[in-house]
Amino acid sequence: MEGHRKVELSEALALGPDWRHACHALLYAPDPRKLFGRIPMRFAVLMQMRFDGRLGFPGGFVDAQDSCLEDGLNRELREELGEAMSAFRVERSDYRSSHIAARPRVVAHFYAKRLTLEQLQAVEARAPQAKDHGLEVLGLVRVPLYVLRDGEGGLPAFLENSFIGAAREQLLEALQDLKLLDPGIIAKLKIPDSK
Repeated sequence: MEGHRKVELSEALALGPDWRHACHALLYAPDPRKLFGRIPMRFAVLMQMRFDGRLGFPGGFVDAQDSCLEDGLNRELREELGEAMSAFRVERSDYRSSHIAARPRVVAHFYAKRLTLEQLQAVEARAPQAKDHGLEVLGLVRVPLYVLRDGEGGLPAFLENSFIGAAREQLLEALQDLKLLDPGIIAKLKIPDSK
């Protein structure tokens, strides 16, 4: 969504019928493990490689038959991630932000859902059997929530990828607001310009 801007949910919902609404969710879980026995993982955060070669969050467009944004989001999550999504539901209380873009007339709503590590691993394990796997979704990836000694590996290298719309901004805001990173890591990052 080139030229996107953040708006309040009430403003986004008041837009006319010629606007389309899309919902996406960051799924995350505490992860007590350590990489190489020394680098704390802290949390597992899922993103996906999309059909267009860009990274984004699972989700998609809300359809007319969906009774609310969250119904559309949960339907899309089942289509993209499979039946493991039936074990929980993303709710309005998981809502984080909305961004609009004039061209195309799309409102992107962003959610973050905390899972158990077992739930997240079940999503990862069952995603290859999902309806849209291999079509709209090329695979899931975990966001590396650490910076290697060289200062470039881990999250800094991950952020060099191409992201769809506001996904990079949404990721960084969520990592900071939900305290998924060690304090101060985001401030030390050299954030690449949006691509």
